[in-house]
Amino acid sequence: MRLDDYVDVSVDDDRRVRELAQEKSYEVLDYLDGFDDRFEEVRQGDSLFGSTSPSVFVGRSNYPRVPVGVLSPVGEEEDAADFTTSGDWFERGMGIEGVLRRRTGLLNSRRETSVEVGAATTRFVDASREVAMSDEPVDVEVRLRGSPDVDVSLDNVRAPTGPNATARDAELAENPSVPRAVEKAFGDDDWKAEGAVAYLYDKGFDVYEIDDVFSAGAVGQGDQRRLVPTRWSITAVDDIVGKHLHDEILDYPSVDETRVYVEEYMGNRYWVILAPGRWEYELVEVKSPGNVWNPSDDEHYVGSANEGYEGRSSYVDETSGAYYASRLGVLEHLREQRRQAKALVVREATDAYWAPVGVWQIRESVRNAFDDEGAVAETFHDAARKVVERLPVTEERFRRKSAMYSGVQTGLGDF
Repeated sequence: MRLDDYVDVSVDDDRRVRELAQEKSYEVLDYLDGFDDRFEEVRQGDSLFGSTSPSVFVGRSNYPRVPVGVLSPVGEEEDAADFTTSGDWFERGMGIEGVLRRRTGLLNSRRETSVEVGAATTRFVDASREVAMSDEPVDVEVRLRGSPDVDVSLDNVRAPTGPNATARDAELAENPSVPRAVEKAFGDDDWKAEGAVAYLYDKGFDVYEIDDVFSAGAVGQGDQRRLVPTRWSITAVDDIVGKHLHDEILDYPSVDETRVYVEEYMGNRYWVILAPGRWEYELVEVKSPGNVWNPSDDEHYVGSANEGYEGRSSYVDETSGAYYASRLGVLEHLREQRRQAKALVVREATDAYWAPVGVWQIRESVRNAFDDEGAVAETFHDAARKVVERLPVTEERFRRKSAMYSGVQTGLGDF
């Protein structure tokens, strides 16, 4: 296929899809309207008996004292595994409203505790950690203080969270199924967290499974173990695994031709360009105006971040978690091919991406962009120009934000 044809991706009627956002949001609220009935069906006094938890959530408020929550799809326990974020959502083509329904459908039974694992040792925290370490949803009895807060507005649906409840205690109703590798990482408190994360990844655990273990403070040196807010944990695990893969691919030869790969999901368009040369990576994001990511009424947002051959030593602010999620997808592909490359990822968030669902969709989109062979280009700049022509910003504006497109080689010293 010609490069011109290959790099064309489309989201039909972007603005029409965006106009349907409130209608879809109300569908989520309709689902939440039935929460009270489902809650009363499984409530026994102040307890939720028979609740099944697929994961945990650690919040950020009041850090270093944080809310730790056991998540459970009240009244839908038989489908608990389906409420856990994973690459399977992408494989099934789940839409934004499907993700919001699952996110807002999880009751977060939580308690506040210190992030220091030693100081946080209570029966509730221990139970939540065992849920996080299990490879299957766990039956758990949660005792609550009062009733859940189910006051979810349309604004909250756009940044989706489910009902919250204050927990007094929690107790597992069954022995959790904890994989041997996770038990080893948990039991070795002389092992730094970075080494344990890399070990679990090499043992075949995806980052989604590692996120929970890392967030629950189940890895790391004994006196350094901490509960990690879930949002921070996701980025930290992507970064740790990315650095692990980066160190490996530097030993591999370069790709021998420039290829362009394309993916589209949930109103996001992705172009990934791999070109001959030493490892270099950049993410450029273009976001449509008038939404939660770009409050401007008429101008597209353009953000970028990059690294050179030695990698990156400071946190990315401008593209934040998207940088690490997309980098991971590129590095996984290069590791599989036993190659290194110059890599440029361009993401366009269109009007059709009407509510945030998390960086998982970025990670999965880049991962799946490599499912076909892509299109061959003569040079890196030829491929990049073809992509830029399809963006809703000028070439000059893109050039000002992209070090790779402007031909500037960025090294570690620039950070």
